[in-house]
Amino acid sequence: MRVEYINPFVETSCSVLHDVMGGMDVKRGELYLKSTAMPVMGVTVLVGLTGDVEGRVLFDMTNETALKVASAMNGEEITDFDDLAKATISELANLITAQAVTKLHDLGFRFDLTPPALFVGQNMEIAALGGSGQNVEALIVPLISECGKIEVNVSIRERI
Repeated sequence: MRVEYINPFVETSCSVLHDVMGGMDVKRGELYLKSTAMPVMGVTVLVGLTGDVEGRVLFDMTNETALKVASAMNGEEITDFDDLAKATISELANLITAQAVTKLHDLGFRFDLTPPALFVGQNMEIAALGGSGQNVEALIVPLISECGKIEVNVSIRERI
């Protein structure tokens, strides 16, 4: 996976989260690679990428973190993961991914996004399978704020 694909997602995630959560500090944790199926924390938004590259970006967080982020973004306390909370978390993923893709377009990369898909539940696992059923490597970028931890999980490869 090329670093040119990753940096816009890392930079954009930090700046968008900072902006939409009222200037709250967002710190990047230690990046790590994962090449196996991984359990998700409870609320995950998946955005697919297609074009010159193929892959996906996941935004993964606990239900508690999702409620805190949705509350911060809406300026009111949200206590249930209702339609407003779901729409808010999906829009967050949309904002981050769209801005990252714009940066990548400026660098000459051409690809499109799929609409975000929201998954909510416990004991779920995400597996990015490539050709012949092999797992595709993903870079995990933990982002930590007062709301909790959001892991940005990026798995992109050039189309063969």
